[in-house]
Amino acid sequence: MSNPESFIDEVTEEVRRDRLYAMMRRWGWVAVVLVLLLVGGAAWTEWQNARRAASAQAFGDAVLVALSADDIAARRATLAAIEPADGGQFAILSLLRATADLNGEDGAAEAARDDLMTLADTPDVPAIYRHLALAKVMLNGGTGDAARDGAVLEELAAPGAPFRTMAVEMQALAALDAGDEATALTLLRVLTQDAEATEALRRRAVQLIVALGASPEPA
Repeated sequence: MSNPESFIDEVTEEVRRDRLYAMMRRWGWVAVVLVLLLVGGAAWTEWQNARRAASAQAFGDAVLVALSADDIAARRATLAAIEPADGGQFAILSLLRATADLNGEDGAAEAARDDLMTLADTPDVPAIYRHLALAKVMLNGGTGDAARDGAVLEELAAPGAPFRTMAVEMQALAALDAGDEATALTLLRVLTQDAEATEALRRRAVQLIVALGASPEPA
């Protein structure tokens, strides 16, 4: 390569280097900011995760202390003093408080029902908690309103619901209470063939059908 060509290459390289330095001086701060944002975002996420873990640990410890209380009254008081930090903790506390109310000597069914219905009516509560709350209400005397009870059982008996077969059995019993034996028998016969029903539930359905003087098989 001749000297002129070498000189041109050197000049070209120098120009490129100058342009690079100029761009770094002009835009280098952007790269620094991006790095800081990435590092700061990772630190914030880590802090949030640690905070949630600490909150869950503190909540679990408080619940264990409450459940280890010597009597129901102390258990109620300790559970009532716990402040939930999020919707999941609120749901768990509502269920535990209702259970404590139901297990007390005075059998505070009304307080338990209020806790459970408040949970069920809370917006955005996970469906499993809502259904569990409604199922406990129905297993302990219902809502106090026949029309509401029917609507609750319809929801619980919907396809895919976690307590569907139990709700169908309760629908059959409600039909019997209302004097609608035909509907009760139809529901009970469905249960005897339901693959999701437990063996105990299917056996109860058959026994009730026989007690009504009917055959488990459809007519």
